[in-house]
Amino acid sequence: MRILFHEKSSQHEITVCDTNELGGERGSFRVLQFAENAMQGAMDLDNPDRIVFEYPRVMIHLMQCNNPSYGNVYLIGHGIGTIARSCPGIRFVTAELDKQVVQLSRDLFGCRDDHVRIGDGRAILEEQTSHTFDYVLLDAFTAKGTPRHLTSRSFFELTAAKLTEDGAVILNMMGKGGQDTITAAVHSTLQTVFAHTRVFSLPSLSKSELRNIIIIGSERPIRFQESKMVGFVPITLEQGYLIEDH
Repeated sequence: MRILFHEKSSQHEITVCDTNELGGERGSFRVLQFAENAMQGAMDLDNPDRIVFEYPRVMIHLMQCNNPSYGNVYLIGHGIGTIARSCPGIRFVTAELDKQVVQLSRDLFGCRDDHVRIGDGRAILEEQTSHTFDYVLLDAFTAKGTPRHLTSRSFFELTAAKLTEDGAVILNMMGKGGQDTITAAVHSTLQTVFAHTRVFSLPSLSKSELRNIIIIGSERPIRFQESKMVGFVPITLEQGYLIEDH
């Protein structure tokens, strides 16, 4: 492994490294991660257009499947710019709290996304025109989890006000599948705002192992194609507590 960058920014301890192995796969990869191995993005240096992680592929599939004519997306959490880069022709407004992450995505990962706002994703969303976005995507988490103010009932009500009639909110979280208290709380809170919700998870050999979990909420029934879910499967969560702003 070769370290290209390591520094503590105003928000995170950030490392960028090149490695010959990622998740058991051999190759040539460049990874951006926060402290405690919280990976924020990875690029296959031999095939830069490839989407390395499964969860962005699932989020893109859910957008395409539920509204093939979508054109406007609000994204919280820039990472290395994978999702916006992989959706040519779509207008993205991206909110990223850490300006160092955006700079590294441009300097070391070739990101060319110019529609990035530096600041809190919820505060920037509040400034947007109502009923503008076909999708609101939440891909903002650290080793401590997804920020609470981005999973509260008030946040989801704000999200609903910014979505078009056929719009949806899609969250990428880290959790422990059906046994995760926080994930269950987020889903139960989302259900108080949106008529239809679905939860998808990568399988795991251990109930306690953290894995990516995708949660989607919409006023319309949610569609997906199993063959396009790259290992994510629908799961059922227990009823959780409701998350309110402090």
